Amino acid sequence: MVEARSISFRYSAKGPWIFRNVTVDARPGEVLAVLGPNARGKTTMLKCLSGLVPPTEGTVELSGNVGFVPQSHAVVFSFSVADTVLMGRARQVKIYGAPTRADRRAAAAALARVGIGHLAERDYARLSGGERQLVLIARALVSDCATIVLDEPASALDLRNQARVLTLLRSLADEGMAVVLTTHHPDHALHIAERVVLMVGADDQRVGPTRELLTDSVLSELYELDIVTADVRTASSVRRLIVPDFGRGVS
Repeated sequence: MVEARSISFRYSAKGPWIFRNVTVDARPGEVLAVLGPNARGKTTMLKCLSGLVPPTEGTVELSGNVGFVPQSHAVVFSFSVADTVLMGRARQVKIYGAPTRADRRAAAAALARVGIGHLAERDYARLSGGERQLVLIARALVSDCATIVLDEPASALDLRNQARVLTLLRSLADEGMAVVLTTHHPDHALHIAERVVLMVGADDQRVGPTRELLTDSVLSELYELDIVTADVRTASSVRRLIVPDFGRGVS
Protein backbone atom coordinates (compact mmCIF):
# COMPACT_ATOMS: atom_id res chain seq x y z
CA MET A 1 0.00 0.00 0.00
CA VAL A 2 2.95 2.33 0.75
CA GLU A 3 6.41 1.97 -0.78
CA ALA A 4 9.18 4.32 0.37
CA ARG A 5 12.47 4.01 -1.47
CA SER A 6 15.70 5.59 -0.16
CA ILE A 7 13.85 8.51 1.46
CA SER A 8 15.70 11.23 3.34
CA PHE A 9 14.41 14.38 5.01
CA ARG A 10 15.67 17.71 6.28
CA TYR A 11 13.82 20.96 6.87
CA SER A 12 16.15 23.23 4.88
CA ALA A 13 18.77 22.87 2.18
CA LYS A 14 21.61 23.36 4.67
CA GLY A 15 19.91 21.96 7.74
CA PRO A 16 20.80 18.69 9.46
CA TRP A 17 19.32 15.48 8.14
CA ILE A 18 16.48 14.10 10.24
CA PHE A 19 16.83 10.68 8.63
CA ARG A 20 18.58 9.37 5.54
CA ASN A 21 18.19 6.62 2.97
CA VAL A 22 15.27 4.71 4.48
CA THR A 23 13.56 2.01 2.44
CA VAL A 24 10.38 0.53 3.89
CA ASP A 25 6.90 -0.49 2.83
CA ALA A 26 3.53 -0.90 4.49
CA ARG A 27 1.85 -4.12 3.46
CA PRO A 28 -1.80 -5.19 3.43
CA GLY A 29 -2.64 -7.25 6.49
CA GLU A 30 0.32 -6.04 8.54
CA VAL A 31 1.13 -3.51 11.25
CA LEU A 32 4.32 -1.47 10.88
CA ALA A 33 5.48 0.36 14.03
CA VAL A 34 7.96 3.27 14.09
CA LEU A 35 9.89 3.58 17.37
CA GLY A 36 12.57 5.83 18.79
CA PRO A 37 13.31 8.50 21.39
CA ASN A 38 11.90 12.02 21.17
CA ALA A 39 13.18 14.28 18.38
CA ARG A 40 14.38 11.41 16.18
CA GLY A 41 11.89 12.15 13.40
CA LYS A 42 9.15 9.57 14.01
CA THR A 43 6.28 11.96 13.21
CA THR A 44 8.13 13.33 10.18
CA MET A 45 8.70 9.79 8.94
CA LEU A 46 5.01 9.08 9.42
CA LYS A 47 3.98 12.17 7.44
CA CYS A 48 6.29 11.16 4.61
CA LEU A 49 4.85 7.65 4.53
CA SER A 50 1.29 9.02 4.49
CA GLY A 51 1.99 11.48 1.67
CA LEU A 52 1.40 14.58 3.81
CA VAL A 53 5.02 15.73 3.49
CA PRO A 54 7.29 14.95 0.52
CA PRO A 55 10.73 13.55 1.36
CA THR A 56 13.75 15.69 0.54
CA GLU A 57 15.22 12.76 -1.36
CA GLY A 58 13.80 9.45 -2.53
CA THR A 59 10.26 8.48 -3.48
CA VAL A 60 7.05 7.42 -1.75
CA GLU A 61 4.37 5.62 -3.76
CA LEU A 62 0.87 5.21 -2.36
CA SER A 63 -1.65 2.63 -3.55
CA GLY A 64 -5.18 3.53 -2.54
CA ASN A 65 -6.40 6.13 -0.06
CA VAL A 66 -4.50 6.80 3.16
CA GLY A 67 -6.28 7.77 6.38
CA PHE A 68 -4.20 9.84 8.83
CA VAL A 69 -4.90 9.97 12.58
CA PRO A 70 -2.94 12.75 14.37
CA GLN A 71 -1.61 12.46 17.89
CA SER A 72 -3.78 15.36 19.04
CA HIS A 73 -6.77 17.14 17.58
CA ALA A 74 -7.61 20.71 18.58
CA VAL A 75 -11.32 21.44 18.86
CA VAL A 76 -12.17 24.93 17.58
CA PHE A 77 -15.93 24.53 17.12
CA SER A 78 -18.42 22.23 18.75
CA PHE A 79 -19.36 19.26 16.54
CA SER A 80 -21.21 16.07 17.27
CA VAL A 81 -19.31 12.81 17.06
CA ALA A 82 -21.31 11.85 13.94
CA ASP A 83 -20.42 15.11 12.18
CA THR A 84 -16.76 14.79 13.16
CA VAL A 85 -16.63 11.36 11.55
CA LEU A 86 -18.59 12.59 8.55
CA MET A 87 -15.72 15.02 7.80
CA GLY A 88 -13.75 11.97 6.71
CA ARG A 89 -16.03 11.75 3.66
CA ALA A 90 -14.69 15.05 2.27
CA ARG A 91 -12.93 13.20 -0.55
CA GLN A 92 -16.23 11.72 -1.71
CA VAL A 93 -18.31 14.92 -1.47
CA LYS A 94 -18.32 17.10 -4.56
CA ILE A 95 -17.26 20.75 -4.40
CA TYR A 96 -20.14 22.84 -3.00
CA GLY A 97 -21.97 19.58 -2.37
CA ALA A 98 -23.37 18.18 0.87
CA PRO A 99 -22.98 14.75 2.44
CA THR A 100 -25.53 12.26 1.15
CA ARG A 101 -27.50 9.62 2.98
CA ALA A 102 -24.90 7.12 1.82
CA ASP A 103 -22.17 9.25 3.43
CA ARG A 104 -24.11 9.36 6.70
CA ARG A 105 -24.65 5.61 6.60
CA ALA A 106 -20.92 5.14 6.05
CA ALA A 107 -20.15 7.37 9.06
CA ALA A 108 -22.59 5.40 11.23
CA ALA A 109 -21.00 2.13 10.07
CA ALA A 110 -17.50 3.42 10.92
CA LEU A 111 -18.65 4.41 14.41
CA ALA A 112 -20.16 0.99 14.89
CA ARG A 113 -16.95 -0.63 13.62
CA VAL A 114 -14.87 1.01 16.36
CA GLY A 115 -17.52 0.26 18.97
CA ILE A 116 -18.83 3.75 19.76
CA GLY A 117 -22.02 4.00 17.75
CA HIS A 118 -23.84 4.98 20.92
CA LEU A 119 -21.80 8.22 21.08
CA ALA A 120 -22.98 9.53 17.69
CA GLU A 121 -24.94 12.49 19.08
CA ARG A 122 -22.48 13.38 21.84
CA ASP A 123 -20.36 16.55 21.70
CA TYR A 124 -16.91 15.51 20.47
CA ALA A 125 -15.23 18.11 22.71
CA ARG A 126 -16.72 16.48 25.81
CA LEU A 127 -15.39 12.99 25.16
CA SER A 128 -12.58 11.29 27.03
CA GLY A 129 -9.16 10.91 25.42
CA GLY A 130 -9.80 7.28 24.53
CA GLU A 131 -13.19 8.03 23.03
CA ARG A 132 -11.74 10.87 20.93
CA GLN A 133 -9.05 8.56 19.62
CA LEU A 134 -11.67 6.06 18.50
CA VAL A 135 -13.64 8.86 16.81
CA LEU A 136 -10.54 9.94 14.86
CA ILE A 137 -9.93 6.35 13.79
CA ALA A 138 -13.55 6.13 12.61
CA ARG A 139 -13.07 9.39 10.69
CA ALA A 140 -10.08 7.85 8.90
CA LEU A 141 -11.93 4.61 8.16
CA VAL A 142 -14.93 6.38 6.63
CA SER A 143 -12.64 7.81 3.95
CA ASP A 144 -12.43 4.30 2.44
CA CYS A 145 -8.71 4.17 3.12
CA ALA A 146 -6.59 1.15 2.26
CA THR A 147 -3.88 2.28 4.69
CA ILE A 148 -4.34 3.91 8.09
CA VAL A 149 -1.45 5.90 9.58
CA LEU A 150 -1.53 6.88 13.25
CA ASP A 151 0.75 9.13 15.28
CA GLU A 152 1.06 7.66 18.79
CA PRO A 153 -2.54 6.40 18.92
CA ALA A 154 -2.23 5.12 22.50
CA SER A 155 -0.46 8.12 24.04
CA ALA A 156 -2.10 9.53 27.17
CA LEU A 157 -4.64 6.69 27.27
CA ASP A 158 -5.32 4.54 30.31
CA LEU A 159 -4.65 0.81 30.12
CA ARG A 160 -8.21 -0.11 29.17
CA ASN A 161 -8.33 2.36 26.30
CA GLN A 162 -4.84 1.36 25.16
CA ALA A 163 -6.13 -2.21 24.92
CA ARG A 164 -9.23 -1.07 22.99
CA VAL A 165 -7.21 0.89 20.43
CA LEU A 166 -4.50 -1.74 19.96
CA THR A 167 -7.06 -4.53 19.60
CA LEU A 168 -8.93 -2.49 16.98
CA LEU A 169 -5.76 -1.77 14.99
CA ARG A 170 -4.77 -5.43 15.04
CA SER A 171 -8.21 -6.44 13.82
CA LEU A 172 -8.07 -3.87 10.99
CA ALA A 173 -4.79 -5.40 9.82
CA ASP A 174 -6.24 -8.90 10.09
CA GLU A 175 -9.04 -7.73 7.77
CA GLY A 176 -6.46 -6.72 5.14
CA MET A 177 -5.69 -3.09 5.89
CA ALA A 178 -2.13 -1.75 6.10
CA VAL A 179 -1.57 -0.12 9.52
CA VAL A 180 1.36 2.21 10.28
CA LEU A 181 1.87 3.80 13.69
CA THR A 182 4.41 5.50 15.88
CA THR A 183 4.69 4.56 19.53
CA HIS A 184 6.78 5.23 22.62
CA HIS A 185 5.83 1.77 23.91
CA PRO A 186 7.91 -1.09 22.48
CA ASP A 187 5.49 -3.45 24.26
CA HIS A 188 2.75 -2.26 21.92
CA ALA A 189 4.87 -3.05 18.88
CA LEU A 190 5.64 -6.51 20.26
CA HIS A 191 1.94 -7.07 20.79
CA ILE A 192 0.54 -6.11 17.37
CA ALA A 193 3.29 -5.29 14.81
CA GLU A 194 4.91 -7.65 12.32
CA ARG A 195 7.68 -5.20 11.47
CA VAL A 196 9.31 -2.12 12.99
CA VAL A 197 11.36 0.90 11.98
CA LEU A 198 13.85 1.93 14.67
CA MET A 199 14.95 5.58 14.51
CA VAL A 200 18.37 5.12 16.10
CA GLY A 201 20.06 8.14 14.48
CA ALA A 202 19.96 10.37 11.42
CA ASP A 203 22.05 7.83 9.48
CA ASP A 204 20.88 4.76 11.36
CA GLN A 205 17.33 3.51 10.82
CA ARG A 206 16.75 -0.20 11.10
CA VAL A 207 13.84 -1.97 9.44
CA GLY A 208 12.89 -5.57 10.05
CA PRO A 209 10.75 -8.16 11.82
CA THR A 210 9.63 -7.06 15.27
CA ARG A 211 10.92 -10.06 17.20
CA GLU A 212 14.33 -9.89 15.52
CA LEU A 213 14.90 -6.19 16.19
CA LEU A 214 13.30 -5.63 19.58
CA THR A 215 16.01 -7.41 21.56
CA ASP A 216 17.67 -6.40 24.81
CA SER A 217 20.82 -5.10 23.13
CA VAL A 218 19.09 -3.17 20.32
CA LEU A 219 16.52 -1.57 22.63
CA SER A 220 19.23 -0.61 25.11
CA GLU A 221 21.13 1.08 22.28
CA LEU A 222 18.02 2.79 20.92
CA TYR A 223 16.93 4.32 24.22
CA GLU A 224 20.39 4.59 25.82
CA LEU A 225 19.06 2.71 28.82
CA ASP A 226 19.58 -0.81 30.13
CA ILE A 227 16.58 -2.83 28.93
CA VAL A 228 15.71 -6.51 29.18
CA THR A 229 12.82 -8.46 27.74
CA ALA A 230 10.86 -11.00 29.76
CA ASP A 231 8.16 -13.52 28.91
CA VAL A 232 5.08 -13.36 31.14
CA ARG A 233 2.23 -15.87 31.13
CA THR A 234 -1.21 -14.28 31.03
CA ALA A 235 -4.61 -15.93 31.29
CA SER A 236 -4.67 -16.58 27.54
CA SER A 237 -1.07 -16.61 26.28
CA VAL A 238 2.59 -15.87 26.90
CA ARG A 239 3.49 -12.22 26.33
CA ARG A 240 6.94 -10.74 25.93
CA LEU A 241 7.36 -7.50 27.88
CA ILE A 242 9.96 -4.74 27.80
CA VAL A 243 11.53 -4.05 31.20
CA PRO A 244 13.65 -0.85 31.46
CA ASP A 245 16.13 -0.38 34.31
CA PHE A 246 15.33 3.06 35.68
CA GLY A 247 18.15 2.86 38.17
CA ARG A 248 17.88 2.99 41.92
CA GLY A 249 14.37 3.37 43.24
CA VAL A 250 11.42 1.44 44.55
CA SER A 251 11.55 -2.20 43.46
